[in-house]
Amino acid sequence: MSKRNSSEAKRAARERLRIEREKQAKKERTRRQLLVALSVVGVLAVVAGIGVFVAKLNDQDSSGDDLAVTTGGAKAEKTIDVYEDLRCPACASFEQAVGEPLQKGAEEGKYKLRIHLGAIIDGNMGGTGSKNAARALGAAKAVSTKAFADYKAQLYSAKWHPEEQGPDKFADNNYLLKVSDTVPELKDNKAFEKAVKSKKKYNKWAKDMIASFNGAEVQSTPTIKIDGKQVQPQDVPAKLKDMGVDLKSGKEKKK
Repeated sequence: MSKRNSSEAKRAARERLRIEREKQAKKERTRRQLLVALSVVGVLAVVAGIGVFVAKLNDQDSSGDDLAVTTGGAKAEKTIDVYEDLRCPACASFEQAVGEPLQKGAEEGKYKLRIHLGAIIDGNMGGTGSKNAARALGAAKAVSTKAFADYKAQLYSAKWHPEEQGPDKFADNNYLLKVSDTVPELKDNKAFEKAVKSKKKYNKWAKDMIASFNGAEVQSTPTIKIDGKQVQPQDVPAKLKDMGVDLKSGKEKKK
């Protein structure tokens, strides 16, 4: 082999070695970039997971498609589901007539009482009061189930419930806070007040609740179901009486 051929062979070998090293270096850079990308994705996933967890803490009872607030009798065998719209005058009349004994019977464990909130009037007449009041009730639920039940009773009371054809008072957060001052657990509660004034706090909770209500295909409010069977509102007092609820005091009648 000539010296020239020998030199060319060496140069060719060095060139092949250089090319191989560049390939390896490129592979290593690609591997490092992939690892960094996966690490970023992992961190984002953890952050997103934390965000979802926090959101669930803020959006009480936001699990599953059938959303409701159980205000009493969680372990009872029988179940009463009440579907209401907070702007609904018929719902207000129903609550003013039997709301107290209905809640008391649940607290005594005679049945599980589940409250579903919709926004039919918002859709039919315009406004945002049904949804906004539901959002405020979500904030009350974060305080306690009792605060939720007591606040709902006040919102439906003759004193505070707005006329259907009148101003959409429940769209006004200041009005909702004025009503909440009648509930001991909510009066001067800064966290609750801040949540109500916020436009985002418990907004998802209210949307999910309303979506669940819509999914139940309820045609009018109030709609009452006992163990899944619809009962006319006017028949509820008799049904409660059959369950041993005293309609005057909400306490079990002495036998």
